[in-house]
Amino acid sequence: MSEDRSKAPSGGGVLSRKTSRFAASRAVRRRAARFNGVRVAIPLLLAAFLLCGIDCVPQNAYGPAPAHGPVTIPSTALEVTCTVLVAPEPCPPTPVCAPPPTEIIPMLPADPESLPDFSADDLDMASLKLSMDRSREYLKRFKPDKVFAFGPDRHTAAELLATLDAFERIAAANLQPDEFNRAIRENFTIYSSVGSDGDGAVLMTGYYEPVLEGSLKQEGAYRYPIYRPPEDLVRLDLGIFSDKLKGESVVGRVEGLTFVPYYDRKEIDGDKVLAGKGLEIAWVKDPVALFFLHIQGSGRVVLQDGREIRVQYAAQNGRAFRSTAGLLIREGKLSRDKASMEAIKTYCEEHPGDMDRVLFYNASYVFYRIAERGPLGLTDVPMTPGRSIATDRRLFPMGALAFIKGEKLPLVDEKSGRVTGYRPFSRFVCNQDTGGAIRGPGRLDLFFGSGLVPENGAGSMKSPGRMFFLVVKGGVVTHKGGAK
Repeated sequence: MSEDRSKAPSGGGVLSRKTSRFAASRAVRRRAARFNGVRVAIPLLLAAFLLCGIDCVPQNAYGPAPAHGPVTIPSTALEVTCTVLVAPEPCPPTPVCAPPPTEIIPMLPADPESLPDFSADDLDMASLKLSMDRSREYLKRFKPDKVFAFGPDRHTAAELLATLDAFERIAAANLQPDEFNRAIRENFTIYSSVGSDGDGAVLMTGYYEPVLEGSLKQEGAYRYPIYRPPEDLVRLDLGIFSDKLKGESVVGRVEGLTFVPYYDRKEIDGDKVLAGKGLEIAWVKDPVALFFLHIQGSGRVVLQDGREIRVQYAAQNGRAFRSTAGLLIREGKLSRDKASMEAIKTYCEEHPGDMDRVLFYNASYVFYRIAERGPLGLTDVPMTPGRSIATDRRLFPMGALAFIKGEKLPLVDEKSGRVTGYRPFSRFVCNQDTGGAIRGPGRLDLFFGSGLVPENGAGSMKSPGRMFFLVVKGGVVTHKGGAK
């Protein structure tokens, strides 16, 4: 996700740019001083990681890291908790999770016999063009020879851009379904996700942009803060110490000469360890809605005077995500087939005395920045409802054109907001986001949009399906037997 680049909203704002620059300058000096103080502890931390054979990857707003169990290695200057694979519950308190094993090949060239009907796109082409334009914006930030992995193959940013251009020309040709399918098969190398079972099975869920009622002041019912990243939140890049740890990091804070895990959700929201430090962007009414804002990663806060603030993921406390739905299922308070976002909200409303325990079970905590547009994905471009997907960033190329086919898309009544049924669906999409719960080649999150209907649709989305990625062959597009 994006680093903290908080800006004041247009027409005035919460924090002036001059004050922001001054605060940032002070923060840099303080962080440098803390780093000098912790240098004694860092080699011991690194040694513990090497001894445990741990691989790490940044956390974010969405979800669970691979399950681990704790192992403690003491030293005179530092006590490090590291992890080895054991039982699936609970997740460790340490801000560590593993990258995909090197042997994972997330996609392979698709078997021609297993290809879907690419002409059966169930959305309008205007929304796809918008999403592709946003992928172009992302891909143009790279040098043309920037390499992206497509399973065993490698393709450049220039090829991904050429893919979008080639597809758009074919889509504009007004071909008949059989001609369109033939043009796609002839002009693109098509990759299929191996899925969770090695045979292409992908679990598709949904996410949305929450809208919360809020205030720029703590008053009355507005008691629950949305925080900026705190100054003592540190991401330690382990790659600077060893090539073996390149691309790996751990999040925490410096306490004396010790690098320790950052505060968890209970300490932040329950014990209020960050209160009064000037980190509040806004305060909201509903703690459960705020909890789900953390799950979704970005959202909008509607102020009492009608103005809106758009908040975007900026950082995370490094703690592993733990599923509240999983907790309630194990305790027999929710059935597995009925577990959903709405069911969790209802449980908290009906059991207010148990709400804190349930929410605090998920130690992961998200910090925000103010965004001028959005909602933004990992690619830092706005998501397009129905056309943007989130996948495992470690396995699938960001900005790439894909095609998805699923069995159960929720149908939501626009007046009542209730889910009335499900239908099969298939469409072209752009891979523009990621999520902590979106791990492995068998997971995908579909962006639904903003408002009640998208919220309920996303909360009820749980569909089996398949996912394909496309790359143009050689940059020459043909259809109807001729060049174009």
